[in-house]
Amino acid sequence: MCGVVGYTGTKQASEWLLDGLQTLEYRGYDSAGIQVVSSSGNLHGVKCAGRVATLRERAHSANPVGTCGIGHTRWATHGAPTDGNAHPHLDGSGRIAVVHNGIIENYQKLKRELMAAGHTFLSDTDTEVIPHLIQEAWDGPAKGDLAAAVRNATDRLEGSWALAVICADCPGTLVVTRNGSPLVVASTPDGAYAASDVMPLASVTSHVLQLNDRDIATLTPDGAIRITDRDGRVVDHPTAIDIDWDASAAKLGGYSDFMAKEISEQPEAIERLLSGRLGKHGIELDELSLTREELASVDKVVIIACGTSYHVGLIAKAAIERWARVPVSVEYASEFNYTEEYLVTDHTMCVVITQSGETADTLTAARRMKGMGCNVFAITNVLGSTAARESDGTLYIQAGPEVAVASTKAYTAQMVGSYLLALRLALANGNMSRDEVEKHYRDLTQIPDIMREVLARRWQDKQAARLFRNQRSALFLGRNCNSTTAYEGALKLKEISYLHAEAYPAGEMKHGPIALIEGSFPVVAVVPADHVHDKTVSNIQECLARGAVVIGVATDGDERVAKLCSEVLWVPPVADELIFPAVAIIHLQLLARYVARDRGYDVDKPRNLAKSVTVE
Repeated sequence: MCGVVGYTGTKQASEWLLDGLQTLEYRGYDSAGIQVVSSSGNLHGVKCAGRVATLRERAHSANPVGTCGIGHTRWATHGAPTDGNAHPHLDGSGRIAVVHNGIIENYQKLKRELMAAGHTFLSDTDTEVIPHLIQEAWDGPAKGDLAAAVRNATDRLEGSWALAVICADCPGTLVVTRNGSPLVVASTPDGAYAASDVMPLASVTSHVLQLNDRDIATLTPDGAIRITDRDGRVVDHPTAIDIDWDASAAKLGGYSDFMAKEISEQPEAIERLLSGRLGKHGIELDELSLTREELASVDKVVIIACGTSYHVGLIAKAAIERWARVPVSVEYASEFNYTEEYLVTDHTMCVVITQSGETADTLTAARRMKGMGCNVFAITNVLGSTAARESDGTLYIQAGPEVAVASTKAYTAQMVGSYLLALRLALANGNMSRDEVEKHYRDLTQIPDIMREVLARRWQDKQAARLFRNQRSALFLGRNCNSTTAYEGALKLKEISYLHAEAYPAGEMKHGPIALIEGSFPVVAVVPADHVHDKTVSNIQECLARGAVVIGVATDGDERVAKLCSEVLWVPPVADELIFPAVAIIHLQLLARYVARDRGYDVDKPRNLAKSVTVE
């Protein structure tokens, strides 16, 4: 949510700033802007509501000249998405420019104080107080030291921020800092860079530095980076991160959109995750950092997540309870954080699932669980993310960069990561033997090839998409762990096609949702060859009796389903019904994409959504 970039060096800044913002578009935004400072000490800025493409056109016309600058994509929180509310924001003198990711919780109090002191504000944002605070420090106690002025200003802030600051009075100097929002910096032969995450930097370096909360970094044109902590002490050994994927991984590579590319990358992502995970002692999860005895003593697992990751948590619950026989609670982070009391034991394990590792609600919940004495284990995709750094152990799902806002390959990789955790717990507590674990692991290794077969059948999804034309709503049904497949399928349809969709356990359909069904109403039924197959078939018949058009997601060769459904999205047989969600969801991802494209929407950047939700 929001993107921040900064550069100072030997080349003109604007083009890289624009390229960096384009790389960060996946985070979700509704306005964008850049500001550069020339060697003669003049600020040149361009900003607009809308896309980076529009900003690029305006920047090329304005031709802002300078080798030091900052850029931003904004997801509106305070004030509408307008040109005036877009970042960067300036101080009253027009000499200091700031971009900001996060929320300043005490901005109203600060704004009143600043206005009483004679400052004038031009936007509705919380961010605008920051350049004014820096101005007061610059003119006062900091006496022309930009890093000291930023430190002084942030000491007065409450909330979260990743800031990049430039000043006309010290051209070439870029100061950045963070608290609760991600920010990385990098040194190269042509200068120094900063960004919200590693993706914009992958084109210029494979080595970045992670700032800790309240660290302040001063970047200069020779590529030097000086990092100090909140008290001004030099940080001698900042956290380093090696980018383990090529910059081309974040490019379309011949696909029409990133969602199509990332759906197609799922088999390879799962193969990377599973590679080398079976050792002589069972599932190898060195990242867990718990001994076998500690794992054996786990008597409760609490899974905390949001959105798509919450659906992963529901699948993880099914796997852990069935294989490891440990009770599991799955909590929405946004709800958990405001539950007054939550019961844990000395042997409760907390698992947080977050693609970005920066989801604000999830991080808050993880910190609360650590405060209760729980071991916290993160399943995430982003190296060096806050979730990874603050957890007792981290399983990186190795899905590679996911650019489309609607998660696809991270969803299935997180799910397979959860299967591995379930098997590790089952072996540790004695509910599975080494041979049983190996058998299930071998089943997991079949997932990539089954995924490839489903991908080869994408024509089925394209054909089924026609049934959603001229519709206003849809219903998704499934039973047991495939009720979760229904939830995720409905979420994907809502996210990118803006078609209303509901999802329910199929048996609950008759307890209210059946009232929605009328002639030609589309119902998607997930009905594999599992132990509740016949029950789900009965639910399909109830829908048909009321005029619904049913799209089935079924196991190859199911003649009963074929006779009932207008379209069937076929899935090859799987060895264990717990695995079916990992392969069946690909059909529903493809279906949502085809429906959205038929309706003329941008599947990569759906309205109002952000990839990394860094505010509560």
